[in-house]
Amino acid sequence: QVQLVESGGGLVQAGGSLRLSCAASERTFRYYAMAWFRQAPGKEREFVAGMRWSGGSTYYADSVKDRFTISRDNAQNTVYLQMNSLKPEDTAVYYCAADRNPPPGTMVTVHPAYDYWGQGTQVTVSS
Repeated sequence: QVQLVESGGGLVQAGGSLRLSCAASERTFRYYAMAWFRQAPGKEREFVAGMRWSGGSTYYADSVKDRFTISRDNAQNTVYLQMNSLKPEDTAVYYCAADRNPPPGTMVTVHPAYDYWGQGTQVTVSS
């Protein structure tokens, strides 16, 4: 029912910045909880950042806290991930995800809870 399309990935030097975008083709986007996950080679898919709604609470994994910022533009049906001070360990495929029925309480960080996923965008950070 909904499609998510990521863009903005690429190759950057360590210490650089990159902004990822995720466009959602869904009328009720503003009511979804949105999140970013990433998966590096040989590792499990892990939660990176999430936001329940525009202006709502945000949550970040410890590994990216103070470096990454999640935001959303409901008018454009787009969620963003601003990544600063990038490290080689940030290299991964990044996915945006949407939860159409976010539960009350804290942000859900396990990937099976999310209903819709983008195709992923590769981020590579070189030394």
